[in-house]
Amino acid sequence: MLSISELDTYYGDSHILRGAGFALAEGTALGLLGRNGMGKTTLIRTVMGYVRPARGRIAWHGQDVTGAPPERMARLGIGYVPEGRGVFPNLSVRENLLMSARPGVDGRREWTEERVLATFPRLAERLGHGGGQLSGGEQQMLSIGRALMTNPRLLILDEATEGLAPLIVAEIWRVIGTIRATGISTLIVDRDWRKVLAHTDRAVVLEKGRVVLEGGSDALASDVAGLARHLGV
Repeated sequence: MLSISELDTYYGDSHILRGAGFALAEGTALGLLGRNGMGKTTLIRTVMGYVRPARGRIAWHGQDVTGAPPERMARLGIGYVPEGRGVFPNLSVRENLLMSARPGVDGRREWTEERVLATFPRLAERLGHGGGQLSGGEQQMLSIGRALMTNPRLLILDEATEGLAPLIVAEIWRVIGTIRATGISTLIVDRDWRKVLAHTDRAVVLEKGRVVLEGGSDALASDVAGLARHLGV
């Protein structure tokens, strides 16, 4: 579904990604792990077209999309839940959801407003509230719900549980499990490597912009020495 090879990305003179790459099969979940500052968000932003790589290739179902703008990546069927949530504060919960509602690339509308609200009952209670009036956890639910309203083929979640209370974190992971069970491919970035490996089929570990460890999630969870070396666990 998504293939990334030999990506080099810079921010000004800072060389962030150094030959990074991975492949994500359709219908599977991939975890992207690494300590802070190792290039995880930069890799996602490069895939989504917010940052143009200096070298390398990004392919979507075999089609070269390297450097394609974010709007094209969204039209191809990639839903993105960014770090920081990106909720529109002056729009209501319902308006935040409806502004992104559209059928998937295959014409299906499996994720409707009703389904999102059933998945996130807290949002149903706050439909008229502005996005800026919500708690951090509610904003994260809204951000995920808004991405699902695009009926994506791939959902990318960048630090979806960061800074949230434990009960909300548990709720977010429950929803991620539900999304995965529907067959939507997922790419998950999160600091809790145990939860990531429990909710993915495969995972890659980044260190200084390079993939230094990859494999099946179960196998990586058993590689205590490798995780300790690259994640500091």
